Amino acid sequence: MNILLTGGAGFIASHLADALIAKGHHVVIVDNLSSGKAEFVNPQATFYNLDITDPQLEDIFRRHKPQVVNHHAAQKEVTKSIQQPLFDAQVNILGTLNLLENCAKHGVRKFIFASSGGTVYGEPLSLPVSEDHPQRPSSPYGISKLTAEHYLRFYHEVRGINCVALRYSNVYGPRQDPYGEAGVIAIFCLRLLRGEPTVIYGDGDQVRDFVFIEDVVAANLAALESASAEPLVVNVGTGVPTSVNVLLRKLTSLLGYGFSPTYKPAKPGEIRTTYLDIARAHSLLGWSPRVSLEDGLRKTIESFMEPSSAAK
Repeated sequence: MNILLTGGAGFIASHLADALIAKGHHVVIVDNLSSGKAEFVNPQATFYNLDITDPQLEDIFRRHKPQVVNHHAAQKEVTKSIQQPLFDAQVNILGTLNLLENCAKHGVRKFIFASSGGTVYGEPLSLPVSEDHPQRPSSPYGISKLTAEHYLRFYHEVRGINCVALRYSNVYGPRQDPYGEAGVIAIFCLRLLRGEPTVIYGDGDQVRDFVFIEDVVAANLAALESASAEPLVVNVGTGVPTSVNVLLRKLTSLLGYGFSPTYKPAKPGEIRTTYLDIARAHSLLGWSPRVSLEDGLRKTIESFMEPSSAAK
């Protein structure tokens, strides 16, 4: 199939592009390289350095006639969304709308959207968090992701586009930016390997659901192959809670050394405890995570030790 993949120079979508191309699909990548890296772009993909809000996006739809759009491009930082909510909405809401309008105009039959299982629910009322849990996002980032999901439902019901929203928990693995806000595992890996002090925001007992990049790619492939005609909203995680303190201990154990972390005040808008119920992904997509946290951490550490690593 012809697949338009936004954010394909970034951490998650570059891995997805590799997998799609390996399966024989033709992949067109749209990425403005604001956070992605040109070296992550698969050389067999057709690449456009373009913002998803740009009106010229329609030219790409006309030229390549994608059957599927997989949308990963985003303003992805919670802190920036709090500081710049207008910019967050321009990218995450209006950018998504630009894509959906072009899908409707040019006969795209499926739209797969990377949503956020860590922010759309807000502070959980019950655990693990299922897709039916009340959505009460506490940051503009979570609000913009949830708003995009509502637009997906509209475009399914009114324009006939088959839409899937994958609500990711905390994704980690090779190529994750160790200088960004969200990638705590990448940040820890780089600091530990450089012998630099590690910093934990809050008391470290905040709990997350860490899912390895290979499993996230597999979930996207399952969504692509799903024959369901109904709009789907599906959690993608492990269902396993891990605190940040425990995470750091696992990393230092794998490395054989570590340092006592420095604790700083928690960041605004941060959720205290969350992990996802993934039963729906198993029942509707036939997907379950396969990579344990220990194996995923080991693979991530190895990638940071490679000379070609983007962390160097």
